[in-house]
Amino acid sequence: MLSSLLRRPTGPGLWLWFVVGCFLLLAPDSAWATHIQAGDIQAKSDTTAARNPRRVFFKMILYMEAGIPATTANNPETIYFGDGTRLEVTRTSERLFPGFVSILQRTFLFEHTFNAPGTYDVSHAGENRFSSVVNITNPASQTFFISTRITIDPLLGLNRSAVLNAPAVDLAAVGQVFLHNPAASDADGDSLAFRLEFSQQARGPVSVVNSTAPINTPLPRPTDGYVYPNNPRFGGVQVPYSGPPTPTLNAPATYTIDARTGQLVWNSPGREGDYNAAFIVEEWRRNPDGSRKQVGYVLRDMLIRVKGTTNRRPTVFVPQDTCVVAGDLVVGKVSATDLDDNFIRLQAFGGMLPPATFRKIRSSNRPGSARGEFRWRTTCADVGSEPKLVLFKAEDSVSTSGPFVQLIDERAWRITVVGPPPRNVVAQRNGNNVILTWNQYACQLNPNVQLHIYRKEGPSNWSPGACETGIPASTGFVRIATVRGDLQSYLDTRNGQGMERGKTYCYRIYAEFPRPAGGASIASAETCVNFDGRPAALRNVTVDATSATAGQITVRWTRPVPPTGATFNTPSGYALYRATQAAATVFTRVDSTTNLNDTVFVDRNLNTATNRYLYRLVFFNATTPQGSTYSREIATPATSVRLIGTFDTTRTLTQPRIILRWTYNVPWNNSLRPVTIYRQTQGSSTFTVLATAPTDSASGGTYTDTDVVAGRTYCYYVSTDGRLALPRRTNLINLSQQLCVTPVPCTPVLRVQVTNCDSLNANLFNLGKVLPGTTRYTNTLRWQPGNQPNGCNATVAYYRILRQNAEGRFVAIDSVSGSITTYEDRNLETSAQCYRVQAVDAGGQRSGLSNAACNDNCPLFLLPNIFTPNDDRVNDYFTPKVASQVLSAKVQVFNRWGAKVYEGRANPTTLLLWDGGGAKGNEGIDKGARVADGMYYYLVDVEFADLNKTKKTFKGWVEVNR
Repeated sequence: MLSSLLRRPTGPGLWLWFVVGCFLLLAPDSAWATHIQAGDIQAKSDTTAARNPRRVFFKMILYMEAGIPATTANNPETIYFGDGTRLEVTRTSERLFPGFVSILQRTFLFEHTFNAPGTYDVSHAGENRFSSVVNITNPASQTFFISTRITIDPLLGLNRSAVLNAPAVDLAAVGQVFLHNPAASDADGDSLAFRLEFSQQARGPVSVVNSTAPINTPLPRPTDGYVYPNNPRFGGVQVPYSGPPTPTLNAPATYTIDARTGQLVWNSPGREGDYNAAFIVEEWRRNPDGSRKQVGYVLRDMLIRVKGTTNRRPTVFVPQDTCVVAGDLVVGKVSATDLDDNFIRLQAFGGMLPPATFRKIRSSNRPGSARGEFRWRTTCADVGSEPKLVLFKAEDSVSTSGPFVQLIDERAWRITVVGPPPRNVVAQRNGNNVILTWNQYACQLNPNVQLHIYRKEGPSNWSPGACETGIPASTGFVRIATVRGDLQSYLDTRNGQGMERGKTYCYRIYAEFPRPAGGASIASAETCVNFDGRPAALRNVTVDATSATAGQITVRWTRPVPPTGATFNTPSGYALYRATQAAATVFTRVDSTTNLNDTVFVDRNLNTATNRYLYRLVFFNATTPQGSTYSREIATPATSVRLIGTFDTTRTLTQPRIILRWTYNVPWNNSLRPVTIYRQTQGSSTFTVLATAPTDSASGGTYTDTDVVAGRTYCYYVSTDGRLALPRRTNLINLSQQLCVTPVPCTPVLRVQVTNCDSLNANLFNLGKVLPGTTRYTNTLRWQPGNQPNGCNATVAYYRILRQNAEGRFVAIDSVSGSITTYEDRNLETSAQCYRVQAVDAGGQRSGLSNAACNDNCPLFLLPNIFTPNDDRVNDYFTPKVASQVLSAKVQVFNRWGAKVYEGRANPTTLLLWDGGGAKGNEGIDKGARVADGMYYYLVDVEFADLNKTKKTFKGWVEVNR
C-alpha cells in the first residue's frame, strides 16, 4: 500500500493525510495512553454459604487521570492470577476523587477459583504510568504494576488479605512534613508488617506478557530509573516534626515507613511534582507453637502530589493508645487545629468502620479548629493480641475560590481489645478433691476459646491490671488444666493424689482466644478452699547401709490428723511404694499396714551402691464407716540422697582435689541448715566429719575436698538436715550412700602402624591385582598407659577402641581386656582410618580419650599399555592393574595426531576408564563408533580417597588391539 502511494502522482493534501496516517500508525493506541497514577489489590476467601476454599474474591482500586480518552473509553484491565491464567475486567464503579478534580477513582470487583491449594501472586499490569511522575525515568513508557499474594491452605482456614482503608493518593507541600498511613487492617487478626518498595513494572507490554513464555506471568521488576522521593536531586531538608522519627534539622530529607504502624513519613519534600511511592504490607499468621508464617502481602503504589504553598498543615490530636474489655464502648474525642485559621475536614479510617462511627461535633467546628467523636461498641470478635488501628486525618480547606494547596496531618490511635474475665469462679471441697464452677464464659460462642485453670497453695494477694491478660508466673500460680470455653466446671484431683489436709488451695482462670488473632482475657477473681487437718507426709529416706546387694534404707513418715471434729473411717492405713530413679514411673509396693501408729519401714536387700531410690506413700481410708470403697491421699514422693564424686583432672600434681556433688528430690527443705560431709580416715573404717557446706539449691549441693593426695582413694558420705513445713518437723537427718572416689584411669598413648607407601609404589608390578572393592585392609593399633592426668590410676579393667565415622565423630567399635595393648582392625575397605583408645577401671570410670592416630591409603595407580576391546570379557577395558581407593577419575584419550577421541569419567568403584569408543561417555563406556586399532595417548586425572584427598595426573600410551 505504501509503495503504491509513493508511485502515484500526489498533491499537497494527499501528502498531509499520508503523514498523519503514519503518525497514527506509530503512536501508542490512545486507549492505552499514559494515565494510571496509583492503586492496590485486596483479596478474601469465599465466605458464601456454599464456601469453596479455592474461590477468592478480589477488589482492585485504580486512580487514573480523568478526562482523557484512555479513561473515558472504559477499556478492560488485565488481571493475572499467578496460575498461568488471566482475566479482562471492567470497572464496577467510579467517581472523581475528592479534592483532586483531575483524578478518577475506579473500583473493580472480580473473582477466581484456583485449581489447587498454593501460594499465588495476583497482579495487574496496566498501560501505562502517569507521564508526569518525576521520580521515574520516562514513566509513560513503563507499565503500572501492583499485586497481592494469597495463600490457599486448608490448614489456614479462612484467609483474607490486609485491607488498606485510606486512599492511595495524597497531597504534600514543599518544605513541610508529608504523612501517609494506609490504615491497614486484617479481618483474620493476622499481624501486619510494612516495608518500602520500588515502584514495579511488568517484564514488557501486556501483549508480551500475554503471548510469550512464561504465558500470563508478568515477572515484575523495578521501574527504570526509580528513586525514592527523598533523593538528593529533588532537594529537601528535614524540618521540625514531633516524630517519630526525630528529625535532624536541615539535614538531607528522610523517607521512612514504620514497620509496625505503617506510618510513612517524608521529611520533607524539596520540589513540586508528582511522585510514585510504593510499599508492601506483609501478612503474618501465628502458628500454634508461637512462630509466624507469612501468608500474603499487598503491594500498594501511591501518588504523592507535591505543591509549593505558604499554607501550613493542620495538627490533629488523638487519644492515648488504650486497652478495653470486649463489650465495652470505646469513645474517643479527636481534635485538630490550623495555624492559618483554615477550615478543617476530619476523617477516620479503620477496619472497624463500620460498625464503629465517627462524627464531627459541629458546635466545635470553626475556622482553625475542629472536633470529632469516635464510638465503637467492641465485641468478642474484636479480641486480639495485636491492637486495632484507627487513623484520624485532618485536612485543611478554604471557603473561597482560588489557588490553595490542601495539607493534612494524621495520627493513629491503637486500641487493644482483651477478653472479659471468667465470672463467679467458686472452689468447693469434693471429698479429697476440689470442684471448680463458673458462669458460662461471655465469649464462649467462639468455638476455639480455651480456659486455662491455675492453682496455687495459699492466697496470692495479686490483682491484675486494668488490661493485664493471663496469669504471670511471678504470682506463684501454676497451670493445672485447659478446658473448652463452653465448659463451666472442673474437678481438681491433684493428678489423682487428692488435696493435702492442712493446706489452702487458690484458683484463677483466664481465657485464651484462637489464632490467628489470638489474644487473652483478664484473669478471674481468686477463689480459695481450705482443707483442715494434717496429711501423712514422708520425713526421712536415709541410707543405713551401702551395698550392691545388702543395702538398707529407713523410711519414716508422719501420722495424719483428720479434720476438726471428724475421724478416719476404718479400715485405714498406709501403702508404701518404691521405684529406682532410673525407672521413676515403675513403682513396687514394699509395705502395707492398717496400724496408723506404724510410721517406720526398713527397706533391705537394696543396691544402694548404684541406685537412688524414690518412695511414694499412700494413705487410705474407707469413704464410709466399714465401707468397701476407699479414698486415697498420695504424699509428695521423696528420694534418698545420692552422692557422686570425681577427681578434678584439671589441677596439677601438687594441688589435686575431689569434687563432691549430692542430689535429692524431697518435700522437706534441706537448704536452711548446712550439709555435713564425712570422710573415711585413711587405713581405718571410721568416718569423721570433714566439713560442712551450704546447699546450693533445693535439689542438692557441692563441696570440693582439697586435702587429698594424688593417686589415693577416698570414701565419703553426706548428712542433710531438713525441715518439713506441714506438719512442722525439724532436724530431719538423712544420710547418703557411702562413696569411694578413685583416681581416673591414665589416658593411653596410641600409635597406628602406618603403611609404607614408598615401598608399595616401588613394587607396583609385583603387587598383583589390587583394585577398589576387591582388596581388604588391616590396621594395627598399639598403645601404652600414660601418666596423665597427674595422680591417675594405672589399673585398667578394659580398653575401648573408637574409630572416626564419616561425620567426624569417634564411635566405639570394640573393647579388649586391660592386659592387652594391641588391636587389629580387620576387613576394611580402606586403610584411611583414625582411632582413639580409652581406659576404663573396674568401677566403670573412664579415662580421657587418647591422642588420635591415623593410617592412610597409599595413592597407588598402575595402568597397562595394552587392552583388547573385542567383547570376549577378557581385558575388554582400559582399567588399572593396581589402584587404591579413589574419589574420582577423569580420562582423556588422544590419537597420534593429538586429536581427542574420547573424554569421560570412570565410576570410582569399578574404574573402567575406556572401552575403546570415541566421543564422550560416562563410566568408560561409549555406544558410538569404536576407534581403530593402534596406539593412543591418555591423561588420567585421579583424586585419591586418602585423608589429604591427593590429586595426581597419569600420562602415558596404550595400545588398542582387537
